[in-house]
Amino acid sequence: MLTIAVSKGRIYDDALPLLAEANIIPIDDPKTSRKLILRTNHDNVQLVIIRATDVPTFVEYGAADLGIAGKDVLIEHDSDNLYEPLDLKIACCKLMTAAPKGAPNISGRVRVATKYIKTAERYFASQGIQAEIIKLYGAMELAPLVGLADCIVDVVDTGNTLRANGLEPRELIMDISSRLVVNKASMKMKHSIIQPLIDQFEKTLAER
Repeated sequence: MLTIAVSKGRIYDDALPLLAEANIIPIDDPKTSRKLILRTNHDNVQLVIIRATDVPTFVEYGAADLGIAGKDVLIEHDSDNLYEPLDLKIACCKLMTAAPKGAPNISGRVRVATKYIKTAERYFASQGIQAEIIKLYGAMELAPLVGLADCIVDVVDTGNTLRANGLEPRELIMDISSRLVVNKASMKMKHSIIQPLIDQFEKTLAER
């Protein structure tokens, strides 16, 4: 059995055409099914639908052979035990700082709300800014509005949510896209199945 871990939502939707080009088509639809393991048109291939932040963990520990995860999640996971053979160039966005509109530029000491603890620490250290990092799991935009933090670090796509809450994007930390990751043991044990899949993804990306 070949198990591929994908997060529900934009990454899953963007990954479907790539999977289809590799002749992997889900039979179950996560939008209408409560199943967390989705069957495909191959008896020996299944998809597991999990939280984005859990994808690298599932792959690292062998619960999934491959996974599709955003670079933001992979950097925060910070593991040397995963192969990352391909940038799939899907679910693209930006990891940025954001602050209330018109607020002074960040300098000196700052309080930052984010779920990207390691990334934020490294970024502000590189800027020579002493940052107190406050970990939040959601509703990041609230933090500056209620005085919990001076700014946030979060992924930005259109920026509409920021603007709706009186915030504006500031500094670009990195461009984000989704990557294919592979369990190291699976790469050896199931090489004859996994390598052709990687090759097909690569071919599809080259033709886009």
